[in-house]
Amino acid sequence: MIAQIKHDIEGLEAIDIIRYVAQKYGSDAVFSTSFGIEDQVITHLLAEAKSKASIFTLETGRLFPETYYVWNRTLERYKLPIKAYYPNTQAVEELLSTKGPSSFYESVENRKECCFIRKIEPLQRAIKGFKIWITGIRADQSANREDMSAVEWDEANQIIKIHPLFHWTLADVEQFLKVNGVPYNPLHDKGFPSIGCQPCTRAIQPGEDFRAGRWWWEDKSKKECGLHVTTK
Repeated sequence: MIAQIKHDIEGLEAIDIIRYVAQKYGSDAVFSTSFGIEDQVITHLLAEAKSKASIFTLETGRLFPETYYVWNRTLERYKLPIKAYYPNTQAVEELLSTKGPSSFYESVENRKECCFIRKIEPLQRAIKGFKIWITGIRADQSANREDMSAVEWDEANQIIKIHPLFHWTLADVEQFLKVNGVPYNPLHDKGFPSIGCQPCTRAIQPGEDFRAGRWWWEDKSKKECGLHVTTK
């Protein structure tokens, strides 16, 4: 099936990939948005294609105020339902009660534990039962993501992932936002190319890696939360 999808969408523009998924999979497709600029492009394309894909976001409880701002603007602009998935209350209570609110700074293991509770487990609930998972991943976002493919099998979650913007550059994304008047997070204008939870995200300096502002206190090779793992 992966090979067939790759064949079918080879050379297609992003909007045509979205239309392909809409026609072939309909409501069996799901899109995860964090309201970053790539995800805003995908949301715009889903609306344009009148896709029946479900849209969800992970409400970790640690988001920037600016993320809520663009969330509201997106709802106002596109009138598409966006389902919020929250972490398990008991798991969060136990984590904070035993390790405090900032344990993720203390070790990679603690940070991954927090990511699992706030992001991975809710994600697993959000994509369960769907056949296609649409994402806003681009190949040049990090070295890890260059090893991905525009279509791939996610073994951990047992789902096919499709990245319609995989071959887009940052300039392509920014131009699309400008031309189409797509709402976006104002933090992107303040040096935040990748925006996650507030305590774990900072602005980057000129010349730094795209994801240098995520978990900046850790070794570069460990800077993925586990939502998108390279599979061969």
